[in-house]
Amino acid sequence: MTSDFTADDHQADDRQADEGPADGGPAVDGSAGDGEIQAPDATLEPDPDELTADVDDGPGLRASLEAILLVADEPVPEVLIAQVLERPRHEVAQGLRTLAAEYTADGRGFDLREIAGGWRFYTREDCAPLVERFVRDGQEVRLTQAALETLAVIAYRQPVGRARVSAVRGVNCDGVIRTLVLRGLVEDSGTDPETGAILYRTTGYFLERLGMASLDELPDLAPFLPENIEDIEDNERTRA
Repeated sequence: MTSDFTADDHQADDRQADEGPADGGPAVDGSAGDGEIQAPDATLEPDPDELTADVDDGPGLRASLEAILLVADEPVPEVLIAQVLERPRHEVAQGLRTLAAEYTADGRGFDLREIAGGWRFYTREDCAPLVERFVRDGQEVRLTQAALETLAVIAYRQPVGRARVSAVRGVNCDGVIRTLVLRGLVEDSGTDPETGAILYRTTGYFLERLGMASLDELPDLAPFLPENIEDIEDNERTRA
């Protein structure tokens, strides 16, 4: 009986072995040993979808970063955000940079910038005139009850930091103070020598709006303050 395979068949088999599987499957590198299949190199760039992955059944990284930065009135360091979120710093840093790039690419009205060792939202430069117009026109709008209470605390306790204002009111006042600054009623008055916290005071525009020549014309507020206000403030200053 003659063989069903000719010399041409053997040559074709040899060529197929050299060229790899005909069906396009992964090539086997003999140098890897024992026919080990060489996988493609894994990319070091994180998947953007990971920004929305849940952690401990809580909000995703994207939502967590945005929530923290939304209430920050000064740059927040990466290490602090990492501690709060209980995530590796490099993961937080990559998430921040990804968000910043997305905001810029989408042409949002705000930017996420890394400034002074931290991250914070800022109005885009080309939107600044609109914000200035809004703030200027908004000065004629009546202040909310929260804004009036916060303004009163600053007026009577100035120069005063946000922690002390919050201690008197019993709630976080960061957003309200930011509004008062935008309205021109409150301004930066330096920093606390002990804690480094930003201090605030009322402006000349504040006196003008109230029709007063100086702060000495403010009525006495002592009877309306809590008896333990000094203890509350000391505790807040220690925690700041």
